Amino acid sequence: MRLRVTTVLAAVLLAFAPATASATPVYPDPQPVTGQQIIHDPTVIRLKSGGYAAYSTGGVIGTRLSKDRVHWDDAGNAFATPPSWWYEYNDTGDPWAPDISYRGGRYWLYYAVSSWGTNHSAIGFATSPSGLPGTWTDHGKAFTSERTDDYNAIDPALIRAQGRLWMSFGSYWTGIRMVELDPRTGRAVPGAEVHHLATRPDAPYAVEGPSIVRHGRYYYLFASYDTCCAGVNSTYKIRVGRSTSVTGPYVDRQGRPMLEGGGDLVLEGHGRYVGTGGESVFRDRGRDWLAYHYYDAEDDGVPKLGLNRLDWTRDGWPTVA
Repeated sequence: MRLRVTTVLAAVLLAFAPATASATPVYPDPQPVTGQQIIHDPTVIRLKSGGYAAYSTGGVIGTRLSKDRVHWDDAGNAFATPPSWWYEYNDTGDPWAPDISYRGGRYWLYYAVSSWGTNHSAIGFATSPSGLPGTWTDHGKAFTSERTDDYNAIDPALIRAQGRLWMSFGSYWTGIRMVELDPRTGRAVPGAEVHHLATRPDAPYAVEGPSIVRHGRYYYLFASYDTCCAGVNSTYKIRVGRSTSVTGPYVDRQGRPMLEGGGDLVLEGHGRYVGTGGESVFRDRGRDWLAYHYYDAEDDGVPKLGLNRLDWTRDGWPTVA
């Protein structure tokens, strides 16, 4: 009887105890992958011919190919040599953060060329009949930014919405933006409004790398927050908000606008998986998948490919599985 009374009393006291901080979230590890795992800012697609292609920052847009989404082989680069116009934006012809999609019977690859710490930047694009490296035809600039702008034309991501084609982009310089593209030319519509989707309250406005997907009646804006590219010292993390309109406003679960620093945490570093970010979302056999890079704390901070399935809660929010 004493044990029972003590147990009941403890339960009563617990019920009236002051609230304590919530436990640290537990994030699932990425799906195991083999072969060539080194990658940065991955964009992944399931090819019409079967198998998967992943393009990334590094090289002349580095390429990985897989038959099963588990084992990945290095497949060289999208281009044999950098297009000459890339050198307008950096001395090495180094492209960043590509985005691959399929529409109109062709694969479309958008990418950025810039230099660290400047918004003298350009987003270029190329097309291919197969989506494989060595088959891309470059078409030059789709959109640019200059030092007089308050946005940065890097980290492109495409989405088709309400019969129109849109490109989100942005890094620091007041955050994430969006512009409409002409589906016939692949370039920004002349004079199109540059919409503002997300930013942080304080300089340096550390949000970048957008990816937008539709689920149900909402559009979801995923973005990378905080510090990239510092190996095991990276603090990159992935946040999300949603909107019924592709151009926003995007808010998180609590209704905080992403234009005011809002955004629900989807994935952050845990264990050996440091600085999770540079994300993209792709569709495979009816399911959504999150692709990203992390810095491996057990391998000197080498950036590697992370893949997790995205599930959706009953009230329509993404969760990493």
